[in-house]
Amino acid sequence: MSDEPKHTPHRAPRPGPWATLPTMAPAGSRAVTAPADRTARRIAPSPLEPGATRDPYRTYRVLREEFPLTHDPLLRAWVLSRYADVAAALTDARFTHGHRPGDPPCAEIHSDFDDADEAELRAVAERTAFVLARRIADRPRADLVADFCHWLPAGTVAAAVGVPYRDMMRLVRGRAASALAGQCTAQIAVREKALAGFLADVLTDPDQVAAFRDAPAGLVARAWTESLRREPPVQIVMRRARGEIRVSGGTIPSGASVALLIGAAGRDPERFRDPDRFDPLREDPDQLTYGGGPCPAVTLARLEAEYALRALFQAMPRLRLVDGFRPERTGVITRAPRNLLVRPGG
Repeated sequence: MSDEPKHTPHRAPRPGPWATLPTMAPAGSRAVTAPADRTARRIAPSPLEPGATRDPYRTYRVLREEFPLTHDPLLRAWVLSRYADVAAALTDARFTHGHRPGDPPCAEIHSDFDDADEAELRAVAERTAFVLARRIADRPRADLVADFCHWLPAGTVAAAVGVPYRDMMRLVRGRAASALAGQCTAQIAVREKALAGFLADVLTDPDQVAAFRDAPAGLVARAWTESLRREPPVQIVMRRARGEIRVSGGTIPSGASVALLIGAAGRDPERFRDPDRFDPLREDPDQLTYGGGPCPAVTLARLEAEYALRALFQAMPRLRLVDGFRPERTGVITRAPRNLLVRPGG
C-alpha cells in the first residue's frame, strides 16, 4: 500500500449569483468608448455597492454605456439609467406610478391652482426666508443646512396654512401640511435636500456668488432647474412593469420591479451637453425630480430657492463658505450635503 497522499479531482469554484446574470450590450446608435480594462466587464456595477454614496456618477456612467438594462440583485430590480428610458418610464402608463409632485394626478387635484394662489405662496415663502436669514445674520458661523434649509420648507407650509411658528415642526408634516398640498407635502424632506444642494452649487463658486447676488427671478429659476438636473435630491425611484416593456438593451419582464436612476439620467450626454458641469445658462435645461403640471409643492420649491438667495444675500451681503470647507453630498436613494458651513459676515 502506498503512503502517498490521495489527490482529489480539482473542482472549479461555484459561480456567484452575479455570474449567472445575462450580459447586456448597449443598444441603439450609441458607441461604446470604454477603456480597454472595461471592455471585458461581465458584471454590472450596483448603485448600492460600497463607496457609491460618495460618488455614484462613475457607476451611473458604466451602467448607461454598457448596461442600459440589467438586473441588480441588491436593489432586487431591473435598472434603467439612460435619460430616454427613465423620462419615459416616469410618465408611461405601462409602469405603475408613485407620487411625483407635478405629475398628472397633481393636475387633477389642483386644477384650480392659479396666479392668485401662486401670489399667496410667494408672499409666505418670501416672509419665511427673510425671517430665517435675519436669525443667523449676526452669527460668526452658521450651518445653512441645519439653520436654514431644514426650516424654510416646513416654515413656508406652516405660514401658508396659518400654523403658529412655534408649532410648525409639530404640525406641518401632518394635518396642516395636508391642508395645503395633499400627498405632495410628503416631499418636504425632498425640498430640504434640494434647497441645500442648490445653495451648495451657488456658494461653492465665487463667480456664481457674485452673479446671483442681484440675479433676476428668471436666472434663479434656471439655476434651480440645473441644480435639480445635475444633483437631484432623489436619485432612485421604484416602479413596476405592468407588462413586458421594450427599452434600451432589452425587455423588462411583466410584473418586474424597476429602478429608475434619476441621477444617471440627469447626466446622460445623449441628452445634455457637458452634463457634469453646473451651467445655469445651458441651452438644454431639464430635470426629472418634479413633473411639469400645476402643484403647490413644486411652486413652493421654486419660490423657496428664489427667496432663499434673496434673503441670504440681503441679510448677509458678504456671505461665503468657511475657509477650506467644500460641501460634500452623500446618500444613495436621496442625496444632499450634510452641512453647509458659512461665515455670514464674510
